[in-house]
Amino acid sequence: MTLRLMKSFTVAVFSIFLLLISLPSVAKEGDGKKKEGFNAQEVIFGHILDAHEFHFFDIIQKDGHHKPVGIPLPVILYSPQKGFNVFMSSKFHHGDDDHAGYRLLTEKSVEKLKEEGVDVKKEGLHAGKIVPIGADGKIDRSVSVFDFSLTRNVVQMILALTLLVWIMISIANRYKKGYGVKTAPTGMQNLMEPIIAFVRDEVAKPNLGNKWEKYLPYLLTVFFFILINNIFGLIPGTANVTGNIAFTLVLGLISFVIILASSKKHYWGHIFNPPGMPLGIKFILVPVEVLSLFIKPMALIIRLFANMVAGHIIIICLISLIFIFAGLNVYAGWGTSIFSIAFTVFIYFIEILVAFIQAFIFSMLTAVFIGQAFEEPHHDATHAAH
Repeated sequence: MTLRLMKSFTVAVFSIFLLLISLPSVAKEGDGKKKEGFNAQEVIFGHILDAHEFHFFDIIQKDGHHKPVGIPLPVILYSPQKGFNVFMSSKFHHGDDDHAGYRLLTEKSVEKLKEEGVDVKKEGLHAGKIVPIGADGKIDRSVSVFDFSLTRNVVQMILALTLLVWIMISIANRYKKGYGVKTAPTGMQNLMEPIIAFVRDEVAKPNLGNKWEKYLPYLLTVFFFILINNIFGLIPGTANVTGNIAFTLVLGLISFVIILASSKKHYWGHIFNPPGMPLGIKFILVPVEVLSLFIKPMALIIRLFANMVAGHIIIICLISLIFIFAGLNVYAGWGTSIFSIAFTVFIYFIEILVAFIQAFIFSMLTAVFIGQAFEEPHHDATHAAH
């Protein structure tokens, strides 16, 4: 019953949300001027997409101007025509100013380009992209640019990797000194040891057999790296790294390479020559088996990406409802805030659980696929009878 109510509430929230964001984002005032409304789409995509800064909040000044508060990140650009340029993203003043012949595109500037007749999709122009600017103030298409900037996704991955290495090295050094060996583990050891034992006993050993020690370091690295990034993404103002398709794509490709490197003759025989099948069926089954070879890493990539993006979007949608209703009526905004905040807190705790579950599922599926790749043929009587 509770699950059914939650599903109904989710459908209602999304229905109202989609209805409201379809309303114009500008409202006409009595003097004929236009007042900018709350742009839910900009807020949502501003959170889940990459950026050149960590944005925390905006300060609304007396004149109504929004002053963003955040941490700027290094911009590293190379152009064969202009050479190297290194500066902080704060030089762009959040897209309001150009610097060194470059411009940081924002939602407003992209919309302006559309009004000028520029095909932004064809040219790959989007908010957050840095483009070269000519003397006339327009995009200089004769200049090519390679962006090596440290965006918030990159910086957060480096921080997550640094934290992971520091934790593991600290624990290893304590074990070398005898802590947790002759005595009960304490502190960080006491927290991490059950998790490591869980991955070893529930993920590696059941799926990898006597080769579990060979693949356990990779499974532990993937598990903790995803887990740390998932938890970091729940901190307001940080990046949703695991909700970036490029991040999950690389992890999926690494697992795919390990699966292929672990494969044996028996594995490929089952794909290109399924045993015990009539010849006519093999013509149908072989393409399916070849396709399944690529579906496995895609399952890893899409599952992690979709689940982490969905949770963040739901949270932002619930918060956005407050400002959307407040734009229609102040009292409606206050009334909506009670329910929005309550359900946001509930979904937030669900997301903490999902952070652990998705790290576990990625590691588990990777172990299953690796185990299938080096599985030996069965010759026992029970298998033959089956």
